[in-house]
Amino acid sequence: MHPAIKLRHIRSFLAIAAEGNLSAVAREQGVTQPALSRTLAELETLLDAPLFLRQGRRLTLTEAGRAFRLHAAEAVHLLDTAAAALHPVAAASHLRVGVLPTVATRLFPALALSFREARSDTLLTLISGSHDDLLRQLRNARIDLMIGRMPAAAEIAGLSFLHLYDEEVVLALRPGHPLADRPAAEVLAQVPLILPPEGAIIRRGVDDWIASQGLGRVRPAYETASLALGRGLVLSSDAVWLISAGVIHAEVARGEMIALRPGAGFLTGPVGITQGEEAGAAQTTLVRLARGLVQTRSTAMAMP
Repeated sequence: MHPAIKLRHIRSFLAIAAEGNLSAVAREQGVTQPALSRTLAELETLLDAPLFLRQGRRLTLTEAGRAFRLHAAEAVHLLDTAAAALHPVAAASHLRVGVLPTVATRLFPALALSFREARSDTLLTLISGSHDDLLRQLRNARIDLMIGRMPAAAEIAGLSFLHLYDEEVVLALRPGHPLADRPAAEVLAQVPLILPPEGAIIRRGVDDWIASQGLGRVRPAYETASLALGRGLVLSSDAVWLISAGVIHAEVARGEMIALRPGAGFLTGPVGITQGEEAGAAQTTLVRLARGLVQTRSTAMAMP
C-alpha cells in the first residue's frame, strides 16, 4: 500500500460508499464538501484507480471501488478490534445495537430483557434509524450489529447475516374500515396510502407489488416507518399503511388494528442479525439469546 494512504482516506471512502453522496458525509464528519472531495481524489490518485462513477450528485462504486471496499471494510474492523483489545473490560461492558422498526416492538424488547439477565454488567445502547443509516453506522463501526430485515445482496459484502425468521408486509387498517373485507389491491385504489420511506429495505418490493396490481400511478399520501405516526394516521382515517407485520404485531393482537395480507410471496423476507465477522462476548451472547427466543416463540412470531 502506498505509504501516503492514511486511515482518514479509508474511513472517508467507506462512508461515501455507504452513503453515495458527498454532502451528506461531509456534514456527518464535520468537514466541507471540497475538503472531502480532495480526500477522495487523493485516495484515487494514490491507488491509481477510479473508485466511483459520478452520476450527478450520486456516487456509485466502480468495479475497483467494490473490490477495495470489501477488503478496506474488513481491515478497518480489524483495526478497531485491535484497539478494543487493549481495554477488554471496557469493550465488554458496552454493546451498541441498531434496531430497525420491524423488530422494535415485536422481538427486541424481550431480547433486551433477556440480555440484561444474562449480562447485567453490559450497557446496551439501542440506536434506531433507517436501514441505510444503520448499515452505514455498522460499516463505520459506530454500532456492533443491527437487527431487522436482511440487507440486499449488494450491501452484504464484508458482513454476515444470521437468519432468525421470515416476515411479510401487510396492509394495516383501522377496525371497522369500510373496505376491510375487500381484496388488497382494490383497497389501495380507493383510500389514502401510507408507504415506508425510500430508505426502507422493503420499499422497492412494495413499489413493485403496487405496480404489479396495475396501480403504478397511485401516489402515497404519506411516508413513514414510525409506529407512532403510522398508527395515528390509520386509526384517525381510512388511510391504509403498507408496513412489515412486526411493526404492528402488538396492535393487531390487541384488536386495535387489522392486517390484510397482499398475497405476494416476494413481499415476505428474512429478518435477522447483520454483523461483522468478529464478535465479542457480549455480542455473541445477544446472538445466542435471539436464536433461543425465536425458537421458543416461533408461534408468537406469526401474524394473528
